[in-house]
Amino acid sequence: MTERYLTITMQPNWKGSLREAARVAKADTYQGEVLNFETPAQFFGQLTGKRWDIVRAVQGKGEMSVRELARVVDRDVKRVHEDIVILAELGLLERTESGGVLCPYTSMHIDMYLKAA
Repeated sequence: MTERYLTITMQPNWKGSLREAARVAKADTYQGEVLNFETPAQFFGQLTGKRWDIVRAVQGKGEMSVRELARVVDRDVKRVHEDIVILAELGLLERTESGGVLCPYTSMHIDMYLKAA
């Protein structure tokens, strides 16, 4: 199986990002996956420090139970579960049939460019 990787971008022009994703999807080889946020505020609102802790804890570890993951990040199971729901909606984590969670990406790159107005 091909190793999956993710690029996280911040492009206010969501239509342009969608067109670029469509162009990449037509390629003959795997080009990685893209998650776009329109603003830095949207990015930091969704991907908080505690959620990044969860992603880092599960990345490369294979399937983990929610309880095991909560122990690793030293947080309440209920709060970790709530964060997993959001991370799964974003596509950073995947739920397994047995109720566990895994990170399908071997690497992630955040592409952030800030420019003075």
